Amino acid sequence: MTFTMIIELLIVLAALYVGSRYGSLALGAISGIGLAILVFGFGLKPGTPPTDVIYIIIAAVTCAGTLQASGGMDWMIQIAERMLRKHPDHITFLGPLVTFFLTVLVGTGHVVYTIMPIICDIALKKGIRPERPCGVASVASQVGITCSPIAAAVVAFVTISNANGYMVSIPQVLMVTIPSCLCGLLCAAAASYKRGKDLDKDPEFQKRKTDPEQYRYMYGNSATTLDKVISREAKASVYIFLAALLVIVAFAFCQMFHVADGRTVAEAIALPKMNIIIQIIMLTAAACNIMFCKASPKKAVAGAVWQSGMVAVVAIYGIAWLADTYFGNYLEEMKVMLTGVVTDYPWSIALVFFLVSVLINSQGAVVVAMLPLAYQLGIAGPVLLGVLPSVYGYFFIPNYPSDIATVNFDRSGTTVIGKYLLNHSFMMPGLVSVGVSTIVGYLITTVLFPGFFASFIR
Repeated sequence: MTFTMIIELLIVLAALYVGSRYGSLALGAISGIGLAILVFGFGLKPGTPPTDVIYIIIAAVTCAGTLQASGGMDWMIQIAERMLRKHPDHITFLGPLVTFFLTVLVGTGHVVYTIMPIICDIALKKGIRPERPCGVASVASQVGITCSPIAAAVVAFVTISNANGYMVSIPQVLMVTIPSCLCGLLCAAAASYKRGKDLDKDPEFQKRKTDPEQYRYMYGNSATTLDKVISREAKASVYIFLAALLVIVAFAFCQMFHVADGRTVAEAIALPKMNIIIQIIMLTAAACNIMFCKASPKKAVAGAVWQSGMVAVVAIYGIAWLADTYFGNYLEEMKVMLTGVVTDYPWSIALVFFLVSVLINSQGAVVVAMLPLAYQLGIAGPVLLGVLPSVYGYFFIPNYPSDIATVNFDRSGTTVIGKYLLNHSFMMPGLVSVGVSTIVGYLITTVLFPGFFASFIR
């Protein structure tokens, strides 16, 4: 590694670090400064912006935004709340499962802002330390991204893999990520089940409880969505959204199965690529929500789901373009440095994915930025599919909006960001969940069913 390469890498890392300090749009915008320095200052050839992934995110969050604007998301949250309040004793397990599956359905973890106050409220009123379900539930809301058929990380993995000769489909990705991530989350919930002191034995909580003002703050109000009136149009928007997801999965299965002449069903009937199909269906569903379900476009673009999705677009745009520019110019040097390691220990790429995610706070951006390099290094597709859960590492430094919001939602004060920054409520469940999920996924694709997943390489 030359001195110039090291300086340029430091510029990339500095841009990511400064962007993460400002957060939000700054992640992508400040990456543009790093890109400008590399291109105009060092003369590197600009990489390729990740336009396919960006278009998919725009289409998906537009659809999800209209679902929120029509009231459909409120109905989904109501259904989840009824289930949680019916089984409050199991909130440490059920809370994370709810946030996980909401993310799987909607494709973004930012739905956690609606359900998290309810999880906190149920735990507190039941006398369960809220940190236990809240820490895992916040992690679960992000883990679900690699398990969603419309999430950018999944679609980007399929698109980039296909371009590199590993003809994997969205259903095949979900066959790995869903069971492995569920295993990881259940282990994290089990590890959190008796975490920390019970509320009746926690001197800090008991001290706050004796203060009348603090007591009213903690117990005076109940967070709930059960009092909201759900219209027929709101319910119809949910059915439209679910139908769109089923159609996407059906088209994905067409790319998975082969006909007699060796072509896939999709090739036989001349279907467009999956990224195009997702965009068409998501935009169509969004239009149906606007025309038939009273989803106000102004309300949709003002909602948290649409706005957070657009922030993700800018972040991925800048981060992935910056990374592609650096690694694209030094691909041969990277091969020389890393080939020996990844040949002997191909699973070690999971550590790279995790560390990059700690810096850039976006699973889709990690996939877009690092997966092409991983294929160029000669790592097999089944290995990369198995370690896909490792692209979630931004719980490590607790600056992600869902983690910060969870701390604020917990009125008991048990969910915390520690004095030393890294001793926070999300560290243990995050490490357990991602670690177990990555190991299970790797075992599924390389040990338990290697022939099944390897058979799709051509």
